[in-house]
Amino acid sequence: MIETTNIILNNTQIHQKIKRIAYQIYEVNYLEDEIVIAGIANNGYKLAEKIVTELRNISNLDIKLCKVLIDKKKPLEEITTDIAPEEYTNKSIVLVDDVLHSGTTLIYAVKHFLDVPLKKFKTAVLVNRNHKKYPIKADFKGISLSTSIKEHVVVEFENDDIIAYLEE
Repeated sequence: MIETTNIILNNTQIHQKIKRIAYQIYEVNYLEDEIVIAGIANNGYKLAEKIVTELRNISNLDIKLCKVLIDKKKPLEEITTDIAPEEYTNKSIVLVDDVLHSGTTLIYAVKHFLDVPLKKFKTAVLVNRNHKKYPIKADFKGISLSTSIKEHVVVEFENDDIIAYLEE
């Protein structure tokens, strides 16, 4: 782990946020037979895995984990998932990323899922930075943080330890 004095959330706080997000997802989807948790590679997927683990601890929902492959530097390039579109057609989906910076990654990932009919669509992020340039919001968020445009939020995963910090 990186030693830093700019810690936003420590490991314990992040695990509490993940648990709370899982409960919120369950509250919105408790009547569903199956839901899809789609994590944006890489950190969004790692966060999605943690959320799925919590959901399985608190519910009996059938949960499918999906990895969304998107080039964050070129979001107009083809976006793919590791499951076929038929597996999320007419399902409730929660799209997960670690940090909502400008909203670019999230909005293009949302666009990908809109190519098939969905029952519900929600988004979840650990850190919402409030610097969006697109009309996208996080339905479930661990923390909202007002930062300067020059600051960068980093979420680092190392085994079961997670830390979020501010990098200038």
